[in-house]
Order: sequence, then C-alpha cells, then structure tokens
Amino acid sequence: MSPSEGEKDGRRATVRAGVALVLTASVALVLMVVLGARAYDWIKAVHVMAIIAWMAGMLYLPRLFVYHTDARVGSELSETLKIMERRLLRIIINPAMVLAWVVGLWLAWSGGWFKAPWFHGKLLFVIGLSAVHGHLAKSVRLFAADKNVRSSRHWRILNEVPALLMVVIVILVIVKPF
Repeated sequence: MSPSEGEKDGRRATVRAGVALVLTASVALVLMVVLGARAYDWIKAVHVMAIIAWMAGMLYLPRLFVYHTDARVGSELSETLKIMERRLLRIIINPAMVLAWVVGLWLAWSGGWFKAPWFHGKLLFVIGLSAVHGHLAKSVRLFAADKNVRSSRHWRILNEVPALLMVVIVILVIVKPF
C-alpha cells in the first residue's frame, strides 16, 4: 500500500520544517561563535521570532478544533481539518517551541537571568504554556483518530489560555515587576 498524496505532502512539509529549524539553529550557533558577546541581541531576535510563530500556532489550533468539533466525522471538512491541524503542529508549533526554549535558555544563561525573581515567574508561565502545547498535541492525535470528547465550548475557552499566559509573560519580561 503506497502512501496517499496528502501523506507525501505532509512528510515533505515536515522535512522542510525540520530543515528550516536546523538552519535557524545553525545560524544562531554561528552568531554565538562569531559574534561572541555581541550575539545576544541577534539571538534575542531569533527568540522573539520563534515566540511569535509558537503563539500564532497556539492561538490558531484551538480555533481549528472548534470547527472540527462541529464537523461530521468522516466528512471532507473533518478530513481537511485533520491535515491542517497535523501540519500546523508539526511544521510551525513544535519547531517554534523547541527553538524558543533552546534559544531562550541560552539567553537566560548568557544574560545571568536565572537569579532574577521575575525570570522564575516567567519560567513558570512558559512551563504552563508548554503544558497547554502538550494538551493541544494530544488533542491533534485524538481528532485524527476521531476520538475527540471535548465540546466546542471547551476549545473556545482554551483558545484564550495561551493569550492570557502570553500577557503575563510579556509583562514579566518587559516590566520586571520583582
């Protein structure tokens, strides 16, 4: 049995996303080596781009789940949403999260932020955002198997959680209230 055209496209897209992630990480590593201490601002820019991509996906995926919950199992819409959800997770959300974590931890180490109380709060909320990410990843698998048990109301409410976490994280990073 040969893979369907959609599966082939999905694999190609996943490979492209992996290549993009490796390329971005390689550029960050080169910046660290070549620029030394001056690399901090460049790496911070990569971190911000990764966060933007991660948050875009985290805000969009639950909205897809709202539509998917209302779609009839086996319908063309349901099958299309499965592809969209899988690709969004594999190609955008997962690589962006990994890059945000890796580069963010380097920034924290390089900037000496591990001792700062505001950073401990930020880290706690980023762990919470990562937990939401895990829940969404599990849900993609459940939707793919037509085993979603959550209501569209659940997904509408969950859709707001990443935004609320982002607000707190940004305030902690910019204002540094403690």
